[in-house]
Amino acid sequence: MDAPRAVHAGEKRYDSVDLSSLAFWSQTAEERERSFALLRAERPVSWHRPVEGRLLPDPDDTGFWAVVRHEDIMTVSRRTDLFASSAGVLLENIPEGLLEGSQSLLAMDPPRHTKIRRLVSGAFTPRHILGMRKRIEAHARRIVGELARRPDGRADFMRDCASLLPMRVISDVMGIPREWQDTVAATVSQSISGSGTDGEDGEGGERGERGEGGDEQSPLELLIEGNRRLRAMALNLAGLRRGRPAQDLMTVLVQAEVDGDRLTDDDIADFFLLLCLAGNDSTTQTIGHGLRLLTDLPEQRAWLLAGLDGRIGPAVEEILRYATPVLTFRRTAVAPTRLGGRHISAGDKVVMFYASGNRDAAVFREPGRFDLARDPNPQLSFGGGGAHYCLAAQLARAQLRILFRELLRMLPDIEAGEPEFVTGTSIHGMTRLPCRFTPHA
Repeated sequence: MDAPRAVHAGEKRYDSVDLSSLAFWSQTAEERERSFALLRAERPVSWHRPVEGRLLPDPDDTGFWAVVRHEDIMTVSRRTDLFASSAGVLLENIPEGLLEGSQSLLAMDPPRHTKIRRLVSGAFTPRHILGMRKRIEAHARRIVGELARRPDGRADFMRDCASLLPMRVISDVMGIPREWQDTVAATVSQSISGSGTDGEDGEGGERGERGEGGDEQSPLELLIEGNRRLRAMALNLAGLRRGRPAQDLMTVLVQAEVDGDRLTDDDIADFFLLLCLAGNDSTTQTIGHGLRLLTDLPEQRAWLLAGLDGRIGPAVEEILRYATPVLTFRRTAVAPTRLGGRHISAGDKVVMFYASGNRDAAVFREPGRFDLARDPNPQLSFGGGGAHYCLAAQLARAQLRILFRELLRMLPDIEAGEPEFVTGTSIHGMTRLPCRFTPHA
């Protein structure tokens, strides 16, 4: 690990525990936890150099404060008067407009955030989600049924199961026409993974791994291109709903007013991107991690199967805590303050490490143990509360409960193989997870 180095004489020094290197993020979650445990015990708020492997290096980026305790993460999450989101929520600085507003609500502060969130929150109330339950169950049965009928009893679980339900549910919520759904799903995959896809988008035109001149595109170019296509699809759908309203969230967005003002096309496209990208990937990864954990710890699977209907709720909370699909979010200090015994200056980046907060022994008994019966379980996978608590948390929970219930009923012997992980600071992600099971006739 790097030795401490001064940023400016007499000012902040980079911590000796290096949370910024690609080597650190290439480690397993268990290996990273050893570093987090040391920081929680000795330096719960520590200063670190800019993260390696950034898409766009910024010479003005001097580093960030790492917040690793559960209590401090809650404070940063809830004190929007001290810690703002409008400068971005990623570890690296992204020039304004480059990703065309893909962070949407995540990168808004009150009062605008409050107004927009109130506007769209009606689609995510417990009552509305209860009304969607039968459709989510039908999607889950169809997805697991198709998996179960594979004659060789083998599949890539991420591709053939985990990634399918979230996108289908998002399509239902937004009102994406059935004939668009495969294209939207493929474009979402391109934006998340930075790899090309084949097919046509909602506005016509081929997409792939090469640009118009035939040159291979970089991951950043593919991400930007994927986001551009999703925005075009959002605006096409908005145009359809202005002429033909339906019972979906896009109709709500195009008809809504905030203090007498209509949402702009940019507002609508930004929210569409946020739901398609953030709402899809975190749930997909939780499903994959859940199967892996149930495979590695058969006694926990046996406990769950012994009372599946009554135990699936707390089980999902523990999968979320232990896997922590969203690794980090950033805020920016808007005024001088103190946190964890350190002075934080206005303009400093402050990064919450959720995986560390979810292993905090001050909050969780035996935090390194995967315990599906854990209660209480104030896990941080949907954020630490406050204004930016995940809007779609209850929708994600419903999907996870229903999918795991169908999966374990229909394929009780399904097992995961060795995953292929993606190295990154935002999502605890797997690109591939082989699985095997006894197929159905």
